Amino acid sequence: VQLQASGGGLVQAGGSLRLSCAASGPPSSFYVMGWFRRAPGKERNFVATIGWNDGNTYYADSVKGRFTISRDNAKNTVYLQMNSLKPEDTAVYYCAASGRGYSSVIADDYNYWGQGTQVTVSS
Repeated sequence: VQLQASGGGLVQAGGSLRLSCAASGPPSSFYVMGWFRRAPGKERNFVATIGWNDGNTYYADSVKGRFTISRDNAKNTVYLQMNSLKPEDTAVYYCAASGRGYSSVIADDYNYWGQGTQVTVSS
């Protein structure tokens, strides 16, 4: 399974970006897709997750109401729509896939990782 993340960039505070994560490989390999982020000098943190089959979503409190995770099963692609961006959202964003049968906010539960895409929000 390979994950290809894209869509990052530079945006002003209050702006929007949409990240994409295209997955190649058998869908049975991933039960849950997630987004994580790592800000400079900080640990990698959970952002959002979505069940590949049931579409159930879960968000970190810091992004709830501003970010939306969705998926297109036909395209094997997961999206992260980010609105009302803040400077503290600046980070490298990673998509991840888990073959485990449950959603998780723990990075170690994810088997596959994309290469990361930089999001920079200026004030």
